[in-house]
Amino acid sequence: MTMTDPKTALQPVDRVEPRTRLKWLRDMMLIREFELRTMQAYQEAKIGGFCHVYIGQEACAVGCIAAANPDDPVITAYRDHGHALARGMEPRYAMAEMFGKSGGCAKGKGGSMHFFDQRTHFYGGHAIVGGQTPLGVGLAFATRYENEVLEQGAKRITLCFLGDGALNQGALHEAMNLASVLELPCLFIVENNRYSMGTAIERGTAMAHDLSTKAAAYGMPYYQADGMDVCAVYNVMKRVIDRARAEQAPAFVEIKTYRYKGHSMSDPQKYRSKDEVAEYEANDPIRRLADALIASGDLDEKAFRALSQSVRDEVRDAIAWAEQSPEPDPAADLYRDVVREPFGPYGPTTPPEMCGHEPGAVAEE
Repeated sequence: MTMTDPKTALQPVDRVEPRTRLKWLRDMMLIREFELRTMQAYQEAKIGGFCHVYIGQEACAVGCIAAANPDDPVITAYRDHGHALARGMEPRYAMAEMFGKSGGCAKGKGGSMHFFDQRTHFYGGHAIVGGQTPLGVGLAFATRYENEVLEQGAKRITLCFLGDGALNQGALHEAMNLASVLELPCLFIVENNRYSMGTAIERGTAMAHDLSTKAAAYGMPYYQADGMDVCAVYNVMKRVIDRARAEQAPAFVEIKTYRYKGHSMSDPQKYRSKDEVAEYEANDPIRRLADALIASGDLDEKAFRALSQSVRDEVRDAIAWAEQSPEPDPAADLYRDVVREPFGPYGPTTPPEMCGHEPGAVAEE
């Protein structure tokens, strides 16, 4: 495989239907409202631990996941709320997990950084920087093995998201090397928001001005997308995914984006100016798509306001549902979901409530 020029390698996709773009708009608006309410709940001490919101980066997850198939595995780092929602997780179960309630997607045991939904092939939510990348390669190995050796299912690809802060982690380089050597269909998608935890990428990453060198080192094609434009993200990712699926080979994608809020809720953001943030906010991906839909006659301000209200109502419902969800039972739940089958004091692993399982109940053998 050779390095690919992101400006010339991909042809434009066919025009996306207005109803599809309207769905993308609502998906991004849902993520934005969910995150705003998450920040509020965190400040009210309803959410504990670390919390990393996705505000500003919504187009990345929505555009990438829209280009994938429903059964393509998705894995990401700890800024994972947006990816889970874009993948189809119901906000109720996402918010309940934020609240540490047993009705959450991980039964309240994972919290903000460890969302998980096997039904939608969303495999986390991982708190160790770069730690998800070897797992992403493992998922890609599993899907290729299933297709070629077991002769089960169609060809699949894995979307492995990471932040620019993971570029210097050894685990990523080991994962990329293995994916290239074994020719595994793992797409390493770097959401480059420029600051990782709080250090400008130019100050901590070699060749930060040209991340194609990271792909070239492992013989992977490199692509780039504007992460502030969901249609641009989809346009690039649809072609990248189609090629990776056909060739069953890896690729490296840099999506240039920006987070409007701090790295986490405790970040004072002294490493950037308010003017810089305002400059990026003026190019907001949600408003950008809404304006395009209005200009094309597929949306008007009245419909946009109605859409906003429906999203607010859905997130309010999620908060109310999460607040009513029961707390985990420490005496019982501490010993559950440790091993798959019962062993000693450890009970069996059981599916969460969103899979139709009553919270706190043990599945019948």
